[in-house]
Amino acid sequence: MKSIYKFITGLMAVSAMTGCTTMDQFPEDRLVPENYFGSEAELQQFTNSFYSLQPQVGTFKWFLEQGELVTPEVPSNEIRGSRPLPSKAGDVGWSWGTLRNINYYLLYSHRCPDKAARDHYDGVAYFFRAFFYYNYLVKFGEVPWYDQPVGSGDHAMLNKPRDNRDVVINHIIEDCDKAFELLPKTRNTTQVCAWTALALKSRACLFEGTFRKYHAGDPFNPANLPGDELLKTCAEASKKLMDEGGYSLHKGGAEPYRDLFSTIEPDGNEYIWARIYGDQVGGKHNANDNSKTRSMSLTKRFVNLYLNADGSRFTDNPSWKTMEYVDEFKNRDPRMSQTVLGPGYIQQGQSKVSVMNITNTKGGYQYIKYVMDDSHDAYNQSRTAMPIFRLAEIYLNYAEALAELGTLTQNDLDISVNRLRDRVGMPDLKMADANSAPDTYLMSEEWGYPNVTKSANTGVILEIRRERMVELALELVHYNDILRWKEGKVYEKPFYGIYFPGPGKYDMTGDGKANICIYEGKKPGGLGLKFLEIGKDIILSEGDHGFALRFGDDANKRTWREDRDYLYGIPVGERTLSGGALTQNPGWNDGLTFE
Repeated sequence: MKSIYKFITGLMAVSAMTGCTTMDQFPEDRLVPENYFGSEAELQQFTNSFYSLQPQVGTFKWFLEQGELVTPEVPSNEIRGSRPLPSKAGDVGWSWGTLRNINYYLLYSHRCPDKAARDHYDGVAYFFRAFFYYNYLVKFGEVPWYDQPVGSGDHAMLNKPRDNRDVVINHIIEDCDKAFELLPKTRNTTQVCAWTALALKSRACLFEGTFRKYHAGDPFNPANLPGDELLKTCAEASKKLMDEGGYSLHKGGAEPYRDLFSTIEPDGNEYIWARIYGDQVGGKHNANDNSKTRSMSLTKRFVNLYLNADGSRFTDNPSWKTMEYVDEFKNRDPRMSQTVLGPGYIQQGQSKVSVMNITNTKGGYQYIKYVMDDSHDAYNQSRTAMPIFRLAEIYLNYAEALAELGTLTQNDLDISVNRLRDRVGMPDLKMADANSAPDTYLMSEEWGYPNVTKSANTGVILEIRRERMVELALELVHYNDILRWKEGKVYEKPFYGIYFPGPGKYDMTGDGKANICIYEGKKPGGLGLKFLEIGKDIILSEGDHGFALRFGDDANKRTWREDRDYLYGIPVGERTLSGGALTQNPGWNDGLTFE
């Protein structure tokens, strides 16, 4: 594999060895095993490089998470169904260098005589190996498992076939368990600790358990690998973290949910692992500017998910399709107005109500999650901490795993999902009520997620999914949820925005005064209005009325191939270098044949 071959002659600068140096002759001016790994400082220095696997400011932007709920100006290739077959490793992130560094460290860390330091940083290495492989399992499915650095002469290992999903997920679990035992039990939002390893175990087991369940018998799980034991492991790991981790939900202030995501320092009570930003820690991000001035929007499908404030379903109201912007925000789950810019929104640190920038959103809804005060409004000047793992996800993992297993109880909901609802003053989710009348909207082909287990627990599974999409919006988990629920076809549905009954002036702040004017033909007069011409500045689904179409007339059609798009293709160059040992993923025809 080319990307593995690239690293067989040495590590990064911190551990580089020349390709011609034998293993018993080490130059004194190089950081090599015989003169390194002897102290806690050296172990720390080496393992710090593993944090490159953490979502980074330049490549992962939580507020740009996209799909059927959140749309940028141009959808990604994944969402459009137009991603190409990768020809080389760099095309698709098939990179094994950091894994080799991790395995190299574990091979030589025994040289440090300080057992406490060695245990700690070994735990860091085991965590990041599990984290690396979890991300590869999600992206590529079966991959070769390596637990040792591979040398240039080790042709058998270089041409190792892909290990099956059982092998990979079991090793991930083993590494999480090792990390949990070795890492400190002290909470730390920026450095991995024992609870970070338990959170990863919870996430990985929920993903793989439900992926197997919903892909039973299809090209991605043709052997019908069982998922129930993984779901049990997810529930056990989640419960242990809930009971012993000492974490709690942020509840301070009048808007606790919004406030949680608008601070520089992550709340260590709820955040298990966070990405922080600033000039000294890898740069800043663009959450404020992207919300206010870029072509990014939330969809009607997303805002429909929020329940009414009394716990009833918004979409049970027969007029939900024609309800106007100001009215649809009334008496809703408070998380809606703490995530989506609604009537009366005031930016942090301001006193004046902000009007939604409908020109930029193209008639979609504007997000406010992660938006701080206006000192962060300039391009790439935001410093909001971003969650990688937080307690809320663990609650949701726990509830979903048990619901899919059919063992969920009302008490399980009360110690998980209902704590999230309680934070914002929402009524409890009652299991009996949800199961007695499953939400037909959430099961509909047009608006919902119909590929759900049909059982006595269908209703509560749907409601837990709703909570997940609402609570974890813009947190880089939803795309993976779509993969494991086998709901990729949702990307083919229209991405609708706000409903407008026709040309006219509209109040978007709730103060009774018009802010925008939508018109046909000749532009009307009026002061203090934002004018949008139908068919040019805004496209409506029914011509002169209807939902705003985020991508105009939707000419940019999206397709999702059920036989292919749940995994990425294996780079053609890597398959060639392996002599066919690396097989191709389902649906990706690269034309290669091997004798």
